[in-house]
Amino acid sequence: MEPERNVPTSHPEHAAGAATGSSERSPSGGVRVLVRYFAGARAAAGTGEESLEVAPAEVDSGVTVSDVLREVLAAHDARLGRVVAACGFLVDGVAVRDEKAPVSDGSEVDVLPPFAGG
Repeated sequence: MEPERNVPTSHPEHAAGAATGSSERSPSGGVRVLVRYFAGARAAAGTGEESLEVAPAEVDSGVTVSDVLREVLAAHDARLGRVVAACGFLVDGVAVRDEKAPVSDGSEVDVLPPFAGG
């Protein structure tokens, strides 16, 4: 059995729009985001969603998609890292291609593996 590690917990009430008291940025300049995983990303993460506190990589800069991904990958094993490498991302329902795209406090970041349709 693996030793217990500090893994962020899921907060479904955040997804439902309930007040979380996180409207202020933390002293580190971080933000609280809800990360939602779909399909293979969900299987690799072992959860459908989780709430994360994310700090910017650089002092005096805003939080970006890259910062969120850094926290996601630090909280999970390499299996999720392999899936995320092929994923696309939505921030508050809008597709982002640039990992330097800003992420605001209270944002939802969706992790979407490639899929085929028809």
